[in-house]
Amino acid sequence: MTEPGDSEASEDPEAFSQRDVHRVEVGGRRFTIVGTAHISRESVDLVRQVIEGEKPDCVCLELDAQRYDALSQEQRWEDLDLRQIIRERHLATLMANLILASYQKRLGQQLGVTPGSELLEAGRTAEQLDIPIALCDRDIRVTLRRSWNSLSLWRKMMLASTFVASAFDSPELSEEELRRIRQQDVLSELMAELGEHMPALKRVLIDERDAYLAQKILEAEGEHIVAVVGAGHVKGMLAAIAANQVVDLDAINVVPPVSPVWKWVGWAIPALILGSIAWIGVTQGSVAAGENAWFWFVANAIPSGIGGVLALAHPATILAAFFAAPFTSLTPLIGAGYVAAFVQAYVQPPKVTEFQTVGTDMSRVSAWWQNRLLKIFLVFILTTLGSVIGTWVGGIEIVRNLFG
Repeated sequence: MTEPGDSEASEDPEAFSQRDVHRVEVGGRRFTIVGTAHISRESVDLVRQVIEGEKPDCVCLELDAQRYDALSQEQRWEDLDLRQIIRERHLATLMANLILASYQKRLGQQLGVTPGSELLEAGRTAEQLDIPIALCDRDIRVTLRRSWNSLSLWRKMMLASTFVASAFDSPELSEEELRRIRQQDVLSELMAELGEHMPALKRVLIDERDAYLAQKILEAEGEHIVAVVGAGHVKGMLAAIAANQVVDLDAINVVPPVSPVWKWVGWAIPALILGSIAWIGVTQGSVAAGENAWFWFVANAIPSGIGGVLALAHPATILAAFFAAPFTSLTPLIGAGYVAAFVQAYVQPPKVTEFQTVGTDMSRVSAWWQNRLLKIFLVFILTTLGSVIGTWVGGIEIVRNLFG
């Protein structure tokens, strides 16, 4: 296996190539791993040079089918069923994915390169040379959901705040800084830092995908394989490929079910509210029970409705949030935010152009009220927040009255 070149030679294109191209032989097969930065012009040129020079039997890409189609076909937004995404409660996943893509896009705009261009260039070069392509990454939806489920409530709050900050951040990064980031010592430092602060997240985002990518690359057909992956995966993948490890992909390709504890908690809250109102009726009379039920309705309906108003949602959406919140708060199966988002998507569906500009629009605060897709996200967030506030206010008051 070749080792990276001397880091002091980073300005030398030949040294640059040698540092980012790694080779290992396993069982008589050759594997060439190209470590890239997803927003680097140099990486685009590098993968083309390597594939044209090596002429492998197969080219493996750090992409799943969904992301490959998005890159190669420029994402046919008109085919996206947004209401189906909301019905399946994947709206938060879509929003997180778009925020990540938006951040990378803004970095790439500074360098004149579209995020993922090196992967797309690798695919195009392989097709021109009639070389088979293998998509070796795990489904991004599985990765995002496993990442979210792996975190504690506190870590989820930290990650959510980071996502929000990145949506409005204007990153500044030069090609020189990208070169430095791709160097092995810096990458090791970054991975170590992530592992120290969020070990569960690093396990899902890095370690599991290292193993997944390595296994898929080992399963690729041919005696000589070229794999194009992000530089952050190179170290772990090289170790797994060199050891010829066999990984149970099914075990890391599923979303773990919600813990029974959380299911009990989810149903315990509505059971407590309904039980308290019923007991108030028994001990204090039907009038007192009715007053508490009415307070629950108002406490949930008003904040959720206000959330819709703050989002400048359609009147039908505001009414839906107002009337849905008191009832959705009594079940963990669906939230007021999803009901409101569904109605908003139905009465004011986003235009294709708004899907195409969402990456840029995300960084402008005013655009969240102007872009119809972002407004759906805003409706979802604000009405959900209103419903959470209403649940706590209404629940505390009812439990207090239970003992009053």
